[in-house]
Amino acid sequence: MTSANETTVPVLPCAAVDETVEFLEALGFEVTYRQTRPYLYLAFERGGVHLHYAKPPVGHDPAAEDGGACLVFVDRVAPYHAEFKAGLKAHYGRVPSAGRPRITRYREGASRFTLVDPSGNSLIFIQRDEPMELEYGGSSELTGLAKALDNARILVEFKNDDRAAFRALCSAYRRHAAAAEPETRAAAVAELTDLAGRLGEQEKLASVLAGG
Repeated sequence: MTSANETTVPVLPCAAVDETVEFLEALGFEVTYRQTRPYLYLAFERGGVHLHYAKPPVGHDPAAEDGGACLVFVDRVAPYHAEFKAGLKAHYGRVPSAGRPRITRYREGASRFTLVDPSGNSLIFIQRDEPMELEYGGSSELTGLAKALDNARILVEFKNDDRAAFRALCSAYRRHAAAAEPETRAAAVAELTDLAGRLGEQEKLASVLAGG
């Protein structure tokens, strides 16, 4: 019978040693091992979270953000997000929300958020009681713009796809804004404004809000 005392440590591709160390130290991680020759290997620890990094495979492109990922399950995600934001702001002078590295936005009541490191790896912090099922496309209990808002939330929080969320919400706003409740319309404008800021799509946002 195998032991129940296992430990799993992800080994992620690292395309930028100094930038990775800088980013993780800003998040409160400690460097427990650092080697660049004869081969690259980095190890970090923060509480019970262990991250290791090694040489990326040939053809690895950090901009694709598909090199690796790590799921970190915690009791409550909000305190982690707040602490990470504070650490990033103290180190970088701002909270990086676009490009690499970055931290995704946390909304009150959300069950996860994502850190993207300089090499395009995703560190996803997930609340243990997160629902197991998602209704992609938005909750079936909602309609119109409210349903589109829920769909945008899922695309942002679970797929890390801001652009798909922006496109879908722009389309829904054009179709459903006139019939939506004022608070729903205001929430959609706020979400579109935030997404447009991260994506550099202010011109398109202005067109959508103007009825274009």
